[in-house]
Amino acid sequence: METVTLNTGIQLPIIGSGTNTFGKVDGNYMGDINGDTSELLMAMDVGYRHFDTAISYRNESVVGKALQESKKERDQFFITSKIPGREEYYADENAVKKGVEQSLQALNTDYIDLYLIHHPWDNLEQMLSMWRVLESYVDKGTLKAIGVSNFNEEQLDYLIENGRIKPAVNQVESHPGKWNDEIINYSLEHQVIPEAWGPLTRVSDQAKEALNKIAEKYNKTWAQIILRYQIERGVVVIPKSHNKERQQQNLDVFDFELSEEDKQVISQQ
Repeated sequence: METVTLNTGIQLPIIGSGTNTFGKVDGNYMGDINGDTSELLMAMDVGYRHFDTAISYRNESVVGKALQESKKERDQFFITSKIPGREEYYADENAVKKGVEQSLQALNTDYIDLYLIHHPWDNLEQMLSMWRVLESYVDKGTLKAIGVSNFNEEQLDYLIENGRIKPAVNQVESHPGKWNDEIINYSLEHQVIPEAWGPLTRVSDQAKEALNKIAEKYNKTWAQIILRYQIERGVVVIPKSHNKERQQQNLDVFDFELSEEDKQVISQQ
């Protein structure tokens, strides 16, 4: 697995697995938690070592259970989780600490590789206050790296300018129809690694048709073309699948390079 180096020096696998419907009844985001680790163990079996969860997904405990069932050492995995941008989690220092401790307990781990503020809200100073508490956990080694999710340029810049520790990652929506080029480029310019959530979602039939034409040249699928495009422009991707074959396909993107002409076509989708 290829990695990118965060501004902390930590190596982040450039492909991870989303988990927001794992361990839930009928694989439904809003479904009850059933503790089923089969999708996670399947992903681990085909080679995933980077998993992305969140307090809001309600399934951190399922990810933690899978880590134990894998029989692999904890340091073999890169685990990302996220604290919600809701008042109950940012009201004061204790509220933030409660969120971090909630994640650690649910994941059954004594450290988290990357911890993100899940969503921004309309108070930059409050976000900075939450950030400073997260910084204190980095100082203790409990959080190895910290970052943000869904932050725009103004919000990201505020933390860069006023925080003690620069955000390591900005996780944003990015897929055909919404590449989010501006914030991705801004993040890269400031040595903040952009990470694409939902990289294979909401792809129109028209986009799939164009991508399939490119895919034929490389003997790949349209999904693999999307992932390769993101990787080549420095974006970490976290696709998600409940299907073992597609999980494998999503990792099989390191044996080809896109032509400049094809990248130009992809960028227009």
